Amino acid sequence: MNIKEIIKKFIPGFLLRWYHKTLALAANIFYGFPSNKLVVIGVTGTNGKSTTVHLIAKMFEGAGFKVGATSTVGFKVASEECLNKKKMTMLGRFALQKLLRQMVAAGCRYAIIETSSQGVEQFRHLGVNYDVAVFTNLTPEHIEAHGGFENYKKAKGKFFAHLTAKPYKIIDGKKINKVSVVNLDDEHAKYFFEFPAGQKYGYGIKNQADIRAENIVLKNNGADFTVRGVPFHLNLMGEFNVYNSLAAAAVGLSQGLFLEVISEVLGKISGVPGRMEFIDEGQNFKILVDYAPEPESMRQLYKTVRGVGFVANNGKIIHVLGSAGGGRDKSRRPILGRIAAENADYVIMTNEDPYDENPTEIIEQVAAGAIGKQDGVNLFKILDRSEAIAKALGLANAGDLVIITGKGSEQAICVANNKKIPWDDREKVREILKKR
Repeated sequence: MNIKEIIKKFIPGFLLRWYHKTLALAANIFYGFPSNKLVVIGVTGTNGKSTTVHLIAKMFEGAGFKVGATSTVGFKVASEECLNKKKMTMLGRFALQKLLRQMVAAGCRYAIIETSSQGVEQFRHLGVNYDVAVFTNLTPEHIEAHGGFENYKKAKGKFFAHLTAKPYKIIDGKKINKVSVVNLDDEHAKYFFEFPAGQKYGYGIKNQADIRAENIVLKNNGADFTVRGVPFHLNLMGEFNVYNSLAAAAVGLSQGLFLEVISEVLGKISGVPGRMEFIDEGQNFKILVDYAPEPESMRQLYKTVRGVGFVANNGKIIHVLGSAGGGRDKSRRPILGRIAAENADYVIMTNEDPYDENPTEIIEQVAAGAIGKQDGVNLFKILDRSEAIAKALGLANAGDLVIITGKGSEQAICVANNKKIPWDDREKVREILKKR
């Protein structure tokens, strides 16, 4: 048992909260309150957070600003970028403040932070003076960790309440407004939109909104649409990425960018690591690596690939998936198995991030939902993730689609005793293809 586990087990909850708060304050003081020198944008929600962070960062960079960002996918400090190897969506208090300090030193104007509900519950946001709060959407996730969906929603609500709890800033002689950006098509939009802010932007597709996409055409190489008559073209596929780009556009408008500029810079973004990322090594079938760790994101993935015709008329879909351990949303495991079984011709269950759980048991729980699939025929349970990917590639023929979900661009598999095994689904695919 490590120090963190001992603290969680033996220290009462109220003392643990004060411990987290004290760390947040100490980190902020130690690094000199760096967020007061940056325009800080926080992105929260269930799905689309990392992509939205990426789009906002690239949008401001394309508009001529120095930018810093931190997300599940990676870290950015001006021109320096790297993948996230921490296996944390939101960095701990000292690491986050250190990164913000580095952004200040590099001359960044904007800092974009993927702000998770678990990070908020541990007060990692407490030492950050946010200027913009973005809400993408809300579906059941981390329910066990939060003790119910309402607690999960309220954790994200605490972030929106935090927005105006901190003082307004003056940067370069200009007062920085407090802005909220909310997806009005989400059923929980009203809850987030009612939190106080100096300025509020709503975005969406179905409902009336300040930033609304119209004339949407989804393609197999992106999406076209208009916002207030301005044409947009994305190199990112799927309706969900239209939503992500609308969130970015709303943030850009709040900071004085013109829609024409926003459209131009978003149209130059080619992709996000490990998010709907195709691997092309000259093979005659398609390979798609995506994060999609929970049911709704997996449904959206299938909606996208089927909607734009990625599979040939007689082509098969082969899906490699698992589910995270460590007590993370056990209830979703059979649901993931069911969605894969309903949509794919072959389903391969494998190890993902077991943490301290028995990986074989996790695989069996995911496989239990794969109703209609026959073990050893069109359902395979392969513990070794490398072997599972190799099996999928071996089953694929011309015109087929191999989907690998659960990790995206994550750089490690987390196993027992807090150990991390270096990993990258994309690199593993390339390695196996080169041996064929």
